[in-house]
Amino acid sequence: MTDLLKKNIALNITLNDQEFARFAEPFRVTTVQKKEFLLQEGEVCGFEAFVNKGCFKVYHLNDKGFEQVVYFAAENWWITDIDSFIHQTPSQLSIQALEDSEILVINKADKEKLYEDMPKVEKLFRVMTQKTHIALQRRMIDTLSKTADQRYQDFLQRYPDIASRLTNIQIAAYLGVSHEFVSKIRKKISRS
Repeated sequence: MTDLLKKNIALNITLNDQEFARFAEPFRVTTVQKKEFLLQEGEVCGFEAFVNKGCFKVYHLNDKGFEQVVYFAAENWWITDIDSFIHQTPSQLSIQALEDSEILVINKADKEKLYEDMPKVEKLFRVMTQKTHIALQRRMIDTLSKTADQRYQDFLQRYPDIASRLTNIQIAAYLGVSHEFVSKIRKKISRS
């Protein structure tokens, strides 16, 4: 259940077996069915979760009711609405399972307790937050400076395992283009 989590943590900090057991203790295994919501816009996010199995989309609905996907999270990714989680304010995002999934969930109070009890955990989440910030900054720069074709190609290269699990509509919502555009790009690539 926690093997993948242990490997994920080891990418950022070193915990011995006893420390990892203490770290993993407050996480709860939760199964989520395809199309089920972990969080809906307007709710307060009370969790952070590690994806052990499955795939999720984290998105916002614009004023016209169109989805704008902030990110997808599959195995070995973390999911939350960090703004809502930290500030305990209503979320602007929704988190929905795209597949039957299994996650390891920690609540805010338990995470804060880990910070107090294990200074390494605070470092872990600081490093992960920095990596997330870098990824979002790069995505924003790409969105502003690259064509939709280039962004699609980059998406396929960066996330080949996730891309193969998504529909054209889902990828389009991530790239900020129409699903027809994604269909055309996919057809063009398949003919090459």
